[in-house]
Amino acid sequence: MESINNVDFTEQTPVESAYEQVTFNNCTFSDLSGIDFIDCVFKSCNLSNAVVKNCKMSDIIFSNCKLTGVNFSEAKDFAFAVKFEECILDYAIFERKKLNKSFFTKSKIHGADFTQADLSKSKIHDCDFWDAVFVNTNLAGLDFTTSKNFTIDPTSNNIRKAKFLSSDLAGLLTKFDIIIK
Repeated sequence: MESINNVDFTEQTPVESAYEQVTFNNCTFSDLSGIDFIDCVFKSCNLSNAVVKNCKMSDIIFSNCKLTGVNFSEAKDFAFAVKFEECILDYAIFERKKLNKSFFTKSKIHGADFTQADLSKSKIHDCDFWDAVFVNTNLAGLDFTTSKNFTIDPTSNNIRKAKFLSSDLAGLLTKFDIIIK
């Protein structure tokens, strides 16, 4: 696997239109529009507010990356599969995105937008969803038992067979303005 290290792609545009089996280490990106990434790894990269319009992300791993404000709903839908490990995804947008083969592990996902997204076959482990938006989101079968700070309205989301800790039920009942002791 080829490695690209310490490159600031905000000052120079990526040269290739497609990258396959490449590891990006400690790189900075601002615009990935139209680029295909297949089986790539991003380690300790900064992609905050990067534009991903028509970007293909197939079997991508983001490890310890900052992805604040990235609008993943603009990326290509075909073969979209991403894995986030120990990432910052604050205010990222996944609106209407099929995240069926995606993984979220030990990540901070504050204020992210999952409106109408399909997370039903995703894997989520030890994530912080403070102020994340779930509206008409398919969360069927997800396991939230290791995650925290989510507020999910069960009347406007599919939570069929999703798993929650009894201590997190308040995050499901916020809409009803009731007191849980």
